[in-house]
Amino acid sequence: MAGERWTRIPASFALLLASSCATPMGAVNPELIEMAERRDALVTADTLEALIERGADSPADREYAYQVIQAEEADDAGYAFARAAVTGRLVQQRGLRGAGKVREVERWALLSQTLDPDFRDGAATRLLGTLYVTAPASFLEHGDSEQGIEMLEQLVQERPDAVENHLRLAEAYIALSDPEPAAPHLCVCLAQRAALRRDDQQLLDHLVATAGTPDCESSS
Repeated sequence: MAGERWTRIPASFALLLASSCATPMGAVNPELIEMAERRDALVTADTLEALIERGADSPADREYAYQVIQAEEADDAGYAFARAAVTGRLVQQRGLRGAGKVREVERWALLSQTLDPDFRDGAATRLLGTLYVTAPASFLEHGDSEQGIEMLEQLVQERPDAVENHLRLAEAYIALSDPEPAAPHLCVCLAQRAALRRDDQQLLDHLVATAGTPDCESSS
């Protein structure tokens, strides 16, 4: 997590955002409200991600995080990545109703990648690669599935020790109905399952169920 800025958002503004997002989707998690008061986009994004990992987030949390981050615009790679990540989570929650914001995810992820391609070990590239593979081309402004695969393959080559890179590449291959090249990456993830977030472990289980259990002895 980036260094925290302790300038606090006015409590009345935080509560206003919380109440506006809470109807009709439920209350915003108090932990998220408390962290958002620090006015650090990465802190807000990381707190939302922690809730998602625990399965403790709600639609109201994603709406609230998005509103907070929109109000705190900055011109650094960390903010741009946080904006892309939170907007992506909002799109996930809204489904087709969020399709219009896919280009917003793309735009901020590209900005983060441009400002600092090494931020959080290539986090913006990982997000973009996954987005380009999984989002319909009509929702995007620049990339496509071929470019997304290339980005994820390069990230694995550059940072092979990051298990999440293998997971995203395997996910991309399987999303494109090409499970064979996904096998060695699934094997890496299965061998290092404990290094993955809880929700990524669930994704790994889903990918294995979809593509079949890989022959990891042959892949090694």
